Amino acid sequence: MKKLYTAVVTAKGGREGHIKSEDGVIDMKLKLPAALGGEDGYANPELLFAGAWGACYLGALGSVGKRDNVDVTQATVDVHISFNKESEAAFALSAELHVHIPGVDWDIAQKMADAAHRACPYSKATRNNIEVKVLAD
Repeated sequence: MKKLYTAVVTAKGGREGHIKSEDGVIDMKLKLPAALGGEDGYANPELLFAGAWGACYLGALGSVGKRDNVDVTQATVDVHISFNKESEAAFALSAELHVHIPGVDWDIAQKMADAAHRACPYSKATRNNIEVKVLAD
């Protein structure tokens, strides 16, 4: 495997901490969301993961659209990342990707959404590690 790009982000203080990228583009305080006993209005790992996965996923969907001669430039994906309690001391993530491809019939959109999920590097990284549902709407 040939590395094409490496992002470097330093995290400090965990979920109530701070992250800063090596290039300074990201420099932000993190807080638990109110649902987990914290304070809304701040970034948290699940928000950041959802945004990163969504952007990457749309790149994969773009490749699928090009292959299938389907315009996906107006497509959107709502990525839902849930923080779940598995047991008293264990937690796990789960995800739902809600994919909308305007002007495309549901069955074709679902096939394209599944194909993009197979190709997306973030989807590959989570495959067989967390529960993921891909839903075209």
